[in-house]
Amino acid sequence: MTERALRQSKRPALSRFKADATYDPACTRCPRLASYLAEAHAKYPTYWCRPVPSFGADAPRIVLVGLAPGLHGANRTARPFTGDYAGVLLYETLHELGLATQSTSVSADDPLRLINTRIVNAVKCAPPDNKPTPEEIRRCNAFLKAELERLASARVYVALGRIAHDAFLMAAGLRRGDFPFAHGAEHRVGEARYLLDSYHCSRYNTQTRRLTPEMFRAALRRACKLAA
Repeated sequence: MTERALRQSKRPALSRFKADATYDPACTRCPRLASYLAEAHAKYPTYWCRPVPSFGADAPRIVLVGLAPGLHGANRTARPFTGDYAGVLLYETLHELGLATQSTSVSADDPLRLINTRIVNAVKCAPPDNKPTPEEIRRCNAFLKAELERLASARVYVALGRIAHDAFLMAAGLRRGDFPFAHGAEHRVGEARYLLDSYHCSRYNTQTRRLTPEMFRAALRRACKLAA
């Protein structure tokens, strides 16, 4: 989408989202992130530039835990992994495995729906250089904790990267030392509940072949098997 087209489109409406223990669209707990989003909105007035809500089924069997919104992706569209490179492999794979109704995610208003799957983030606001600080991760973890507690139907959690892995463990009250991160690692985190690890589907990881499409599909295929 061109810069001109972006400026001609409307900023997503705040009224569509309600604040609760799992999400606050007006949250400014992290001063650095709040300032960054304010600056981004001044530069890109059609962008969402607020905390990004989770997306997907209300009673999922699989929960994907991402890192944080990208400046020109979810921070623009108000949907996780939507509008930038990181979501290309993710949504293609979800669709291939029967977890999404279409293979692309363009905007929060498109008809895409997730099936038995929900996407959450370790940090709900876009951070500078895609790098939240440890304190920002801790502040936002209360939202993740509340959401995990609400998603009682979940059987498999897929951590997309080490930060997501550690944030999940923090929210679940589990010790990091007992669950080391590694791509393809599988951890039992409760009765018939599992945490699976994958490298993040970022442009850097896929272009350097640290994460191949085959590796990513294998991880999510395993999630489907455990969630069945």
